[in-house]
Amino acid sequence: MTIAVFLGSLLLAIAIGMPIAFALLASGVALMWQLDLFDAQILAQNLIGGADSFPLLAVPFFMLAGEIMNAGGLSRRIVNLAMALVGHVRGGLGYVTIMAGCLLSALSGSAVADAAALTALLLPMMVSAGHDKARSGGLIAATGIIGPVIPPSIGLVIFGVAANVSIMKLFMAAIVPGLLIGGALWVTWAWLVRKEKIAPPPRKSAAEILAAAREAGWALLLPVIILVGLRMGVFTPTEAAVVAAVYALFVATVVYRELPFAALRQVFVNSAKTSALVMFLVAAAMVSAWLITVANLPSKVVELLQPVMDHKILLMMAIMLLVMAVGTAMDMTPTILILTPVLMPVVTAAGIDPVYFGVMFIINNSIGLITPPVGVVLNVVAGVGRMRMDDVTRGVLPFMAAEFAIMFLMVLFPPLVTVPARWFGG
Repeated sequence: MTIAVFLGSLLLAIAIGMPIAFALLASGVALMWQLDLFDAQILAQNLIGGADSFPLLAVPFFMLAGEIMNAGGLSRRIVNLAMALVGHVRGGLGYVTIMAGCLLSALSGSAVADAAALTALLLPMMVSAGHDKARSGGLIAATGIIGPVIPPSIGLVIFGVAANVSIMKLFMAAIVPGLLIGGALWVTWAWLVRKEKIAPPPRKSAAEILAAAREAGWALLLPVIILVGLRMGVFTPTEAAVVAAVYALFVATVVYRELPFAALRQVFVNSAKTSALVMFLVAAAMVSAWLITVANLPSKVVELLQPVMDHKILLMMAIMLLVMAVGTAMDMTPTILILTPVLMPVVTAAGIDPVYFGVMFIINNSIGLITPPVGVVLNVVAGVGRMRMDDVTRGVLPFMAAEFAIMFLMVLFPPLVTVPARWFGG
């Protein structure tokens, strides 16, 4: 009955068009009434306490860093370097998109920011070269979702806070899976363009490649600073976010000089608006998370999944299918915040490595950003690229299938995640 009250009130609130944050609060209040625990003071305390978290400070700072990178020329220089390296091969602009997407993922950690930057910079070039616009938009959308996987990742930060799992370990464990997703996109694009007769641009000379690398050098140094600093224990993930924002601001205003001080206000405002939405969502979800614990819902879920608790791969398959279904109708952040407190006790009881589960959970949620009908990243690509949503959806399908294939391959063979995680994490 408790599960029915929680899910019923949440789904009803979403169905009538209530914003996700308020729907979470409504489901929390419904659960309070069901448990005969309603107290406005407890509600307020949990709401405030939900956002009162030092690790969560990483979210607004990584968002600010992403805004600065796009406005300050760092993203464009990354794309130029990828163009110089692989732009001359058959279908080169697609490989440029994938390479640039992986590099941008190591800078911002936001799928929306990466997809917007790649669409604005590369979609017109791909269409002008003769590539199908729907397929090009689909590739950009599929590449954009690598952002929440390769560290620094806002999704991993939120999961780490919600699940009480080391964010640094999650960052280290997500590097190879993110690159595997990029490799799957590379192979899929190569298969799709193998018969195209589009003439690629001429190969760049060594001097031009060196010039592009020198121009992008300051931007490429950022992920190195973050990953080495985290691995060596120089700073925490939250401090790494501050370092990223300050470094990006310095490079954009002093080195590249493409971000005038007059434009800083708008950059900060855009970042603050996005951060406020996410942080309020987190705070509202923590109310539900507390009530889920009080109502002992995780133990009820464990009971339901008891037949597969001794079979880790089957359990992970069932969980991944559940997250896939939820991802078609809900954005990444609320999915993380709603399902994490329910699923983590199940994962722990089954003896599954929580870091491994966290990486798989975030990968699944990231792919959910391109699954219709919600597909936030699909909407971003359609809006920035001035395309019909149907066209972007049609174009993304083969790439989305490749990403799901890689995800389930990692479910069948967990060492693809756990072994590299031990290499990077020590």
